[in-house]
Amino acid sequence: MKVKRALISVFNKSGVESFAKGLTDMGVTVISTGGTAKLLKDSGIPVTLVEEVTGFPEMLDGRVKTMHPRLMAGVLARRDVPEHMKTIEQHGIEPIDMVVCSLYPFEEVAGRRGVEDEVVIENIDIGGPSMIRAAAKNHAGVAVVTSHDDYGEVLDELKSTGELSYATLRGLATKAFHRTAHYDFVIANWFSESEGDFPDYVMRDYEKVLELKYGENPHQRAAYYAEVGLRQHLLSQVTQLHGKQLGFNNLYDLNAAREICGEFTLPCVTIIKHNNPCGCALAENLAAAYDKAFECDPVSAFGSVIAVNRTVDVPLAERLAELFVEVLFAPGYEPAALEILQRKADIRILRNEERRQMNPGEFDYKRVTGGILVQDKDGDIEERDEMTVATKRHPTEQEWGDLIFAFRVAKHVKSNAIVMARNLATIGVGAGQMSRVDSTKVAIEKARSDLKGAVVGSDAFFPFPDAVDLAIDNGVTAFMQPGGSKGDETAVAACDARDATMVFTGRRHFLH
Repeated sequence: MKVKRALISVFNKSGVESFAKGLTDMGVTVISTGGTAKLLKDSGIPVTLVEEVTGFPEMLDGRVKTMHPRLMAGVLARRDVPEHMKTIEQHGIEPIDMVVCSLYPFEEVAGRRGVEDEVVIENIDIGGPSMIRAAAKNHAGVAVVTSHDDYGEVLDELKSTGELSYATLRGLATKAFHRTAHYDFVIANWFSESEGDFPDYVMRDYEKVLELKYGENPHQRAAYYAEVGLRQHLLSQVTQLHGKQLGFNNLYDLNAAREICGEFTLPCVTIIKHNNPCGCALAENLAAAYDKAFECDPVSAFGSVIAVNRTVDVPLAERLAELFVEVLFAPGYEPAALEILQRKADIRILRNEERRQMNPGEFDYKRVTGGILVQDKDGDIEERDEMTVATKRHPTEQEWGDLIFAFRVAKHVKSNAIVMARNLATIGVGAGQMSRVDSTKVAIEKARSDLKGAVVGSDAFFPFPDAVDLAIDNGVTAFMQPGGSKGDETAVAACDARDATMVFTGRRHFLH
């Protein structure tokens, strides 16, 4: 398809001057509106004003510019239908072969604090989406360019071949329809906010970030998509420095590792296997934290995903070099440490340079057959002064620290979750069992050392004293749980009878 006439009307004017000049240098007539036309004229680029084509001026403070039959018919007329071409010729309408349009920045304006509704509404583009959709519908004969990122490739193809291929036109149309769809759903979501936190309709838009080799299993196709419009996602500002391509399970486990590390400010090492922590610890440095985390479950640590919240140094790198690690995630790496790690061919080394805060008010979604369950993200962290000591004995300062640590880790363990900890390190983790006493048994069995002086963090209440008694029998001295069960009194009584202590947080943390 050759380009003879192009309509250019863009809010984002990045690169538009050089693009328009490239078109006019090839003999293309450029039609333009308002600020775009002024910019191009001031740059010495010949421009035909829209009103010269339509015979009508822009009106209503710019609300009406391009909505006119002389433009819309020029875009929508099918080149392969003689009746269409004859009709526009009878009305003195020339075909428009390219529409270049970027929309008013509704999403940006609506996302600002304190912006009045009137200002937001004035940033709802009407003519732009209409022109884009018209051109995209007629993409067999009209090119539609909606992003300055495409200017270079479009010009290059026109210069090299004198026309645009159907594959290019189809690709541009795909982007165009996605652009208008995203624009409309952002507007719809803004209007829906007045309905409350959970409106009648929920719309989300996702963009493919990474093609994956396969899903949870080799027979399942897979890809990673990030939600459009959020300030950050799992791989935003993340650079892979070494290793094979990330896989579906790698990413799923990486998310869990990042979530746990995000709970702590002290040097932290989190070891994830099958989306549960098989070791997590805090210490004065990463090497010491790793030693404690690894000791929790060294068998399960084989083939794990590991996240840390400090720059990886040589002592940690030397320890990791002795273990098969699927993914290592850190904010940075000392050059010597990176050299040690890169000797292992299979380890995927990721550097995280994301420093922005998490997306405020982000919802959590769980896919079910034919739909989704939507809830607030479980991001709140209980403060010590909001908790209640239910037993006669209060925790020591050592127990307080270990309890809060264990409870924060338990929030990220699949329910039913029991986390046994000592000295700010997990020593036994029971996850995903159908009863709390079974999770307690698993945590005890996982522990490689005696549990004398250990504490327990439980994601939900103890309905019976059986798990409490079992833990105390094995050396546990303190418990932290949400409370709220009819069996709370019996759980507290079991502790009081054996000089253990129990703290209620008032908030449950199921993770299914």
